[in-house]
Amino acid sequence: MQPDVTRRHFLALLSLALLPAVAGAETVRRVGRAISDRPRPKHPDPRPGITSAGVLAAGKLHDQHAASVFDMVREIPQIVDGIRCSCGCADTKGYYSLLSCYEAPGMAQHCDICQGQARLAHKLHEDGWSLGGIRRAIDAQFGD
Repeated sequence: MQPDVTRRHFLALLSLALLPAVAGAETVRRVGRAISDRPRPKHPDPRPGITSAGVLAAGKLHDQHAASVFDMVREIPQIVDGIRCSCGCADTKGYYSLLSCYEAPGMAQHCDICQGQARLAHKLHEDGWSLGGIRRAIDAQFGD
């Protein structure tokens, strides 16, 4: 079960809560504006004809507990390819989308955020959500 607040969000909220104690009111307002005005990373467009052919096979995974999530991704590559991962792997060379996390070398084998995003995308897709709705739900739960 995923926590309602991720560790990243908790630390951000904690630092904002402590900010008034160490800074003046104007500094707090400036920081708040800078955070809210910051552009959100854009989700990629799913590539036409994308398949799950590059998703690591269960036998190649270092952690077999992740195999079920890799199976979920294989079912919906066109959805997962339209989602930007929030864990930081989007900054790595060769990255395109959350689907990239499930291809060699497979960041998702070890990353709770990659896996959590894929689980949520799979569940919402099964429930009939659109890609846009899935993206909004992932942004709300995992942020950037």
